[in-house]
Amino acid sequence: MKQDIFNNSSQYSMEFWERAYTYAIEKVRDNIPNFSDGYPAPSSNNNVYPKIANIEWTSSFWNGMLWLSYLHTRDEVFKRAGEATLEDYATRLQKRIETNTHDLGFLYILSAKAEYLVTHNESAKITALLASDLLMERYHPKAGIIQAWGNLEDPNQRGRIIIDCLMNIPLLFWATEETKNPRYREAALSHLARTRENIIRSDATTYHTYYFDTETGNPLRGVTAQGYSDDSCWARGQAWGIYGLALAYTYTHDFGCLIDAKRLADYFLSHLPSDDVCYWDLIFTDGDEERDSSASAIASCGLMLLASLLPEDDSDAVRYQNKALDMLASLSKSYTTQNNPESKGILMHAVYGKPNNAGIDECVIWGDYFYIEALGTVLGSAIRFW
Repeated sequence: MKQDIFNNSSQYSMEFWERAYTYAIEKVRDNIPNFSDGYPAPSSNNNVYPKIANIEWTSSFWNGMLWLSYLHTRDEVFKRAGEATLEDYATRLQKRIETNTHDLGFLYILSAKAEYLVTHNESAKITALLASDLLMERYHPKAGIIQAWGNLEDPNQRGRIIIDCLMNIPLLFWATEETKNPRYREAALSHLARTRENIIRSDATTYHTYYFDTETGNPLRGVTAQGYSDDSCWARGQAWGIYGLALAYTYTHDFGCLIDAKRLADYFLSHLPSDDVCYWDLIFTDGDEERDSSASAIASCGLMLLASLLPEDDSDAVRYQNKALDMLASLSKSYTTQNNPESKGILMHAVYGKPNNAGIDECVIWGDYFYIEALGTVLGSAIRFW
């Protein structure tokens, strides 16, 4: 893929991307002492991440950055830092510390599964598979969905899915590949189908969340938790959709996933401002609302994967690839912390959750991760943990 990227986008030099990646990796290196006994919080305070225990859905983005940095540099300091956390992730499963979430996929794909893919550590593989079993406990078979948040009997959360879960179900697809047990894949396929049928609207926008009756399976209503309104299009959710559907294709080879990913991508790209970094909700295309650099980083990863999966005669492949690079270049030029050296973050100007006043115009740890993943993809040093 690296060669294709440079063949089709001569305006960005190899040196440009290497400088960007070097800055990001060195920021990860500098942070290793800061988080040797903890993890960055989901979002920064004044662009500095507080240190927290392994209690959030976001802990593993730190692990993902460590493993990607190791793959690019082969410096053992990153490998040792990643390996040192495995026991902590195993303990979190055993004690069920904040595990009432579908984000077990995020948590264990970028920690235990990533470690297994890089080092072939069997203990890491076992930990990731145990996380798959815990994720399966959230599957409502009558509705065919994986509940996003909270106790399975909580009336406020029961039967709720969110678009983010497209990034969690790869853990289940992988579990079937490793164990040959089809139940993981069957649950993932069902959840994928229900998401495509209900979260994607006819105009190629997406709901953030959707409720189902868990007894009848009937779809009930689409709402938002982090977007501007129930009917608007939350930017990060649309980005999750692009990347998640492209990932789903790699496991299912269902071309419909690529068709849906293209629809979401086209809408996302048509609602970008002039510098190619989206606002926090795609209802905004100009003005003073905050940007969400993390959504553009996620979308860049998704567009690069989507471009690589499309048939050779699909002219959209080059367009998606080049637009992914345009977004990534804009992030590199104008959205990093290079002029804010006291920050522990990498990407500035992100939004965690505007409606609940969380992490507004701050660094967010997943934005840093997907920025590094995108740069590693361009330079050919990354492997896809998903």
